[in-house]
Amino acid sequence: MCGIVGYVGSSGSVDVVVEGLRRLEYRGYDSAGIAVCDGPRVHVRKRAGKIVNLLKALADDPLPATGAAMGHTRWATHGAPTDPNAHPHIDCQGRLAVVHNGIIENFATLRAELSAAGHQLTSDTDTEAVAHLLEDAYAASGGDLVEAMRAVCRRLEGAFTLVAIHADQPDLVVGARRNSPLVVGRGQGENFLASDVAAFIAHTREAVELGQDQVVAITATDVTITDFDGRPAEGRPFHIDWDISAAEKGGHDYFMLKEIAEQPKAVADTLLGRFTEDGRLRLDEIRLSAEELREIDKIIIVACGSAFYAGLTAKYAIEHWTRIPCEVELSSEFRYRDPILDRSTLVIAISQSGETMDTLMAVRHAREQRARVLAVCNTNGSSIPRESDAVLYTHAGPEVGVAATKTFLTQVVACYLIGLYLAQVRESKFGDEVAVEVDQLDRMPQAVAKALGTMDQVRALARELAHVNSVLFIGRHVGYPVALEGALKLKELAYMHAEAFAAGELKHGPIALIEDGVPVVVVVPPRGRTVLHDKIVSNIQEIRARGARTIVLAEESDDTVEPWSDVLIRLPEVPTLLQPLVATVPLQIFACELAIARGNDVDQPRNLAKSVTVE
Repeated sequence: MCGIVGYVGSSGSVDVVVEGLRRLEYRGYDSAGIAVCDGPRVHVRKRAGKIVNLLKALADDPLPATGAAMGHTRWATHGAPTDPNAHPHIDCQGRLAVVHNGIIENFATLRAELSAAGHQLTSDTDTEAVAHLLEDAYAASGGDLVEAMRAVCRRLEGAFTLVAIHADQPDLVVGARRNSPLVVGRGQGENFLASDVAAFIAHTREAVELGQDQVVAITATDVTITDFDGRPAEGRPFHIDWDISAAEKGGHDYFMLKEIAEQPKAVADTLLGRFTEDGRLRLDEIRLSAEELREIDKIIIVACGSAFYAGLTAKYAIEHWTRIPCEVELSSEFRYRDPILDRSTLVIAISQSGETMDTLMAVRHAREQRARVLAVCNTNGSSIPRESDAVLYTHAGPEVGVAATKTFLTQVVACYLIGLYLAQVRESKFGDEVAVEVDQLDRMPQAVAKALGTMDQVRALARELAHVNSVLFIGRHVGYPVALEGALKLKELAYMHAEAFAAGELKHGPIALIEDGVPVVVVVPPRGRTVLHDKIVSNIQEIRARGARTIVLAEESDDTVEPWSDVLIRLPEVPTLLQPLVATVPLQIFACELAIARGNDVDQPRNLAKSVTVE
């Protein structure tokens, strides 16, 4: 969600921070601001809207180029996206500034206390209370910003990342985190704080991930970490193994189009090194022993958004291969229904960022109930993998577009690897059977690349349908979560009504939505599953008889659907359980191109953020 950048060093601090904010735009935001230490005050510029508005303010009224600096892109939670509500927020004297990601749950009580003490609060945000609390704590500590930050953090409830600067200490930036990401970038004669390594990847690839309830102080040469009580602490150092070019558009008009095109490589990288020469799986990242995995008698997948649909897809394969009951739950609902968990339950938590707050809370609840937790994540060192018993990383590389594309496919692949590994360890499939599945999975990068060959046809279709008000999607078996994901992409990007149904449910109500000309996207199972295939052909006939415009996704040699298809999109022939990896691709392209035709920014859809770090 909100993007944070802090900097101390010899480079032009304003330019460094603005550059960092630009690299965090993909997270989603509705205002931006920057603060610099110089002289007796901190100097702040902030504007609602895109960074271009902030740049105009900086051009009209430039900030000093040196001194500790920090910037922020805000995604509104408390208070509308206005100039006063934008970050940074300052204290009464204008000597201290703070930026914040997350939610301060007890802010109303704190604001009332501060107002009663004479502080003048001028915004509607929870963050401004922190600036005034720091003002008082700084005075009480005798001018120690680090101690002031620790004292304030001990009073706060909720999830937060905080970064602050003070005019008295122009070469110091102080940060803190609880349940919200903050990472240190270690450079030569300069150091950084950020909510995402993308903010400083142009300057350094050496980073330190802060742990829970830690405070960090950076100068140009030093990094000091303590816990909220002042005890020395350590973060987790790591090297960033992708460079700045991975976060650039690479000749594409949008990051999303680039990331769709990168999917064959992302799938291949996620599969890389997982197989032995004899076709067995080797998942070195999974720290659960074979004995522990044999004790599992129930699997629950928890996730949000596209990751939830990846989990729904995986359920079919995991149950088929392992014969273990598998449930899939929205993270936001999981812990509130008092789920039945014990040591024989395996919870698989799927999150691209590893910081999705609903999923992180589900992980903590599961561990409190003694369940084993396995994370599927794309971000090394993030909170969910750190707090899980084991992790399987999806090696998709950075995904800048807000709508998930390559991370969705790699999450499906990772869950399939887990399912096959469980089948191998528990011997629910013979070794040669696992080897066959592994071989088929290993061919998927080529199949996904072939699916990308539908782009011209799908782009033309999207432009043709840019004026429609609604699109429906239907599918059966693993085609049902593909339909759900296709509908979600249209909602996210085109801001239009899109709805998905299990095809067998049509006659139980949804068929009433069918009228002349309404586009219906149908995901047809491979003909190898004869019953499924025949039933969905009947569904196509039913909706076409009622005037629907049928857009049919079917394997390339399936001619049986051609008479009932207004538009036929051919898919590579793959096994049924693997079809989502190829069927999803044209639906991503369809949503992206339709949104572009409607004039929307597909990389930064309205009201959305890449990483949802609040509940």
